[in-house]
Amino acid sequence: MSSFTRNVPLLAFSQAMAMSGASLTVTTAALVGFELAEDKSLSTLPLAMQFIAVMLTSIPAAMIMNRLGRKPGFLISTLFAISGAAIAAWSIINQQFIGFVIGGVLIGMFNGFANYFRFAAADSVDFNHKSRAISLVLAGGVIAAVIGPNLAKYTQHSVQDADFAGSYAALIVLYVMAVLALSLLRLPHHKHDVDTGPEQRPLKEIIKQPEWVVAVICGMLGYGVMSFVMTATPLAMKHHAHDFSDTSFVIQWHVLAMFAPSFFTGSLIRKFGELSIMTMGALMGIACVIINLAGSSVSHFWIALFLLGISWNFLYVGATTLVTHTYHASERFKVQAVNDFIIFSTVAFASLSAGYLQHHYGWRSVNVGVLPLLAIVLISIAYLKFSNRKLSVVEENI
Repeated sequence: MSSFTRNVPLLAFSQAMAMSGASLTVTTAALVGFELAEDKSLSTLPLAMQFIAVMLTSIPAAMIMNRLGRKPGFLISTLFAISGAAIAAWSIINQQFIGFVIGGVLIGMFNGFANYFRFAAADSVDFNHKSRAISLVLAGGVIAAVIGPNLAKYTQHSVQDADFAGSYAALIVLYVMAVLALSLLRLPHHKHDVDTGPEQRPLKEIIKQPEWVVAVICGMLGYGVMSFVMTATPLAMKHHAHDFSDTSFVIQWHVLAMFAPSFFTGSLIRKFGELSIMTMGALMGIACVIINLAGSSVSHFWIALFLLGISWNFLYVGATTLVTHTYHASERFKVQAVNDFIIFSTVAFASLSAGYLQHHYGWRSVNVGVLPLLAIVLISIAYLKFSNRKLSVVEENI
């Protein structure tokens, strides 16, 4: 059995389990937080802390796997996930807000490791199969769009007087299934990146490149806008008296829109370029805001969040691709680590502030608040396009 046929399906399945947990927490965490927190403006704190945990784990996770190997690192991380789900379920039953936050932190630590599933798949196959391996692993996100929100919907009332406690208990089963899949991996061993390629440049020199700056701006603001609006959506739908089954439906289609385009986003980037695809992503984000401001029916939420998912995909995949143009292979660890740290710092802040803004100022303010961020994205893309065009003219005249 080849490395591709063995490892890629196992990593895709593990990705599906991890993302199912993530989509379930996105669907439920703000609602549980609203019920448990005395200060309702802190209702999104559990989800925000989960994203903060992802941010703080991303660099240590890479260091641990660089030293111990990816498989041991992945298996260690599942202990965080199982413990976090159990603590979250217990905390809901016992009305413990802080305990629920701790459970979210542990799940976030696991997600910090799980973000490397796609890199593990790419590194386990030859060059010609890397893009296919990454696509198949990302397909796990499509499966998660079905499993996560539906699991939350059907287990919402499974524990009496403790809504969603059964949902988090069910996550334990998903994470145990991920353990079984990860234990079957046979990943190759590689030399450290520092031993290969040209001499490493100082990080300060790398991050001064216009391409790197624009890639980070688009990556962090694209992800931040998505997280900001997505986190507030369950609270806004509850405020407008929509049933949880409708909220689950909206989040399900949102997650599907986040990951399904990955099968063709790479082809679009090769045809039209990163900057054009990121521009389309920003424009779809603006369209999402316009629809959200136009009404508050289930259809408005559904269409808006679907567009928001595609917006995230185009901006995130485009920005990630652009980042890879700015470093040598021997520099990728430190550059990717800084990139992810900045992105998830923004995501954590967006998740935390979304609850406060939604609670005190309403759904309209949430949407209007992201327009300046999308404007910054468009301005940065236009700047890089102008700089590249100007550089091309100078090179032609030399």
